Amino acid sequence: MFPLRDNIPSRTYPLVTNALIWLNIIVFVYEVSLGEGLQRFITSYGLVPAQVTGHAAPGPLGTIAPYFTSMVLHGGWFHVLGNVWFLWLFGDNVEDRLGHLRFLWFYVFAGLIAGLAHVLSGPESMVPTIGASGAIAGVLGAYLALYPRAKVATVLWLGLLIDVIELPAVTFLGIWFVMQLVPGLLSASLGQVGGVAWWAHIGGFAAGYAFIRLLCRNCALERHPVETRPYHR
Repeated sequence: MFPLRDNIPSRTYPLVTNALIWLNIIVFVYEVSLGEGLQRFITSYGLVPAQVTGHAAPGPLGTIAPYFTSMVLHGGWFHVLGNVWFLWLFGDNVEDRLGHLRFLWFYVFAGLIAGLAHVLSGPESMVPTIGASGAIAGVLGAYLALYPRAKVATVLWLGLLIDVIELPAVTFLGIWFVMQLVPGLLSASLGQVGGVAWWAHIGGFAAGYAFIRLLCRNCALERHPVETRPYHR
């Protein structure tokens, strides 16, 4: 299940969304240029739970900065491109409602809560965590709160059959959240270390959904409808 586009136009230029996309891509290109020094770079600038909880000696950036630096690092082209695609698709509409500066603060806040959720899920782990997924999950949670009736054109793979269907945002994002929650609960019960930071996704999504209610109490889609756009533009 992969989203292609939505039908909610943005009324303002997504300055912060585009800047974050380019920041993630530029930092990843720098990572690729490091060659054999990449692993040391990831260990130094990634979020290592044990180092920020006191179960191990702090890294070179201490215990706070890794929450921020880890948000712009990625582990591969698929990782970074998947993240920036979701940010490009859903971020412009959230930024449109919040405004540029508030959206930037919102994005960082969601990323910090996502990082904290991951750390709490495995406080003794020495595995570095990287990626913007937690912050972007917060954007998805905000999108769900603001645009539950939006339509998302979605690619479905059913064996050898590939189809594009239109799903309400509440259905698409609801399925997405369940796809994070189930493996997150399984990994917690099995004590799994490494792999996908499911609880960062869960924590970021929940934080984004809740926080947008405080920032944007009077701008829910049902109260202030906006004109939708056709898919064939």
